[in-house]
Amino acid sequence: MFPHNAPRPVTRRDALCRIGNGFGMLAFASLVGESLAKAGAIETKDGSIEVRKLDHPAKAKRVIFLFMNGGLSQVDSFDPKPMLDKYHGKPLPGGSIATERKTGSLMRSPFQFKKYGQVGMEVSELFPHVGECADDICFIRSIYTDIPNHEPSMLMMNTGHSQVGRPSLGSWLTYGLGTENKSLPGFVVLCPDVPTTVGPPLWNNAFLPAVHQGTYISDKVEKQVDGKLVGKEFDPQKLISFIHNEKFTLPEQRRELDLLEKLDRIQMDREKVKDPQLDAAIQSMEIAYRMQTEAPDVFDIRKESEATLKLYGPGSTARGCLIAVRLAERGVRMVQVYYGKGDPWDAHSDIQSHRKNAKDSDQPFAAVIKDLKSRGLFKDTLVVCGSEFGRTPVQEIGSGAGGSQSGRDHNPFGFTMWLAGGGIKGGTIYGATDDFGFKVAEKPVHVHDLHATILHLMGIDHTKLTYRYSGRDFRLTDVSGTVIQDILA
Repeated sequence: MFPHNAPRPVTRRDALCRIGNGFGMLAFASLVGESLAKAGAIETKDGSIEVRKLDHPAKAKRVIFLFMNGGLSQVDSFDPKPMLDKYHGKPLPGGSIATERKTGSLMRSPFQFKKYGQVGMEVSELFPHVGECADDICFIRSIYTDIPNHEPSMLMMNTGHSQVGRPSLGSWLTYGLGTENKSLPGFVVLCPDVPTTVGPPLWNNAFLPAVHQGTYISDKVEKQVDGKLVGKEFDPQKLISFIHNEKFTLPEQRRELDLLEKLDRIQMDREKVKDPQLDAAIQSMEIAYRMQTEAPDVFDIRKESEATLKLYGPGSTARGCLIAVRLAERGVRMVQVYYGKGDPWDAHSDIQSHRKNAKDSDQPFAAVIKDLKSRGLFKDTLVVCGSEFGRTPVQEIGSGAGGSQSGRDHNPFGFTMWLAGGGIKGGTIYGATDDFGFKVAEKPVHVHDLHATILHLMGIDHTKLTYRYSGRDFRLTDVSGTVIQDILA
């Protein structure tokens, strides 16, 4: 940035740190700037902004990704296998497939399945509310991924690559399409605590401009009375740290930001080089300034009716799902709702642990669909729901199972995810696993194919959304990916 032999002046970063106390710089360093407010705006190599035309008409404008981190069992939720009942306790025909831990005999599902909707979709007793929405949902029963460990599989599902260092799906979407609300982040991540051991790399911008990183906000629920939201925990100013500046009024903050922008222009004129990181910081300050008026409203779910709160039910997942819909309504491009800290769906020791997780998730997941419909948003909002991988149809007998031997190990070879709204053909099933639910048997769908389909529904050809870095053109789907045409409405 500066000649080696020249004294280094006070930089804009120094100015931000000295002047910007109270703006919430640290809390909002990842927020999307005003330059992305135009839908379809992207930053070119020289730093200018141009409108990116859609590659084809979009069927969806925004994405809500409901993530059951840890690994939902497909054979206990949305992919029933009668052969597991018939061969319960017997070895898997053809020999076992190598998984992360030692496994034993086939194990039937302890949960009953029931048919829902006009098409008679079979859904486990764990998800009766989701089952009621079967006619709006496409169940993809043939998803597969590459590695059976949480971290690489989470990275693959979120960034299209199994190693840290690639931009997330939400970052690619805001890079390609921008955001429809200049006063809110374009990409928001909700979870009570940081999910999994991976954490921020799941929603990072990597080599994309810094303004495209996701904004993590905790949706932790600490106090409820009879399922109602009470107490200071539901005050948006408590939910989002540093949203309110106690030291300066809004006009005073505006003058400081104007000064920073003037210093920015002076340095650009002098050095003839643009610093994207500092520009992103200033844009973050801009949106933090604007969020002081808009964020308290959008995150204040106490303003919802009793009927709406009852629709979602109690708990952090319910709160996160409701906030996700409210953010989508305000033009946020992508919202991701994680279930909880760590890998809570990781049922190594006992598959019955799915009961609590599903009880927390089933009603709010279905509520997202129902609420989007009531707000007129379902048609152009894509809802995606699933995990980083599935679970084995055989019992786990390794160290993680303890003494119960009624749990299931990780299974990347075939699992289920579901999509709804935003151009998806509801009431359908795509693909299939084998008779025991272990491996994909029909119409395999890799994570790259899923990402390609999501981008397609948003009006983007996944092969054309690229960013040149380190001498090559990168994209979300790497060098793979095929749009799943059969699930499109």
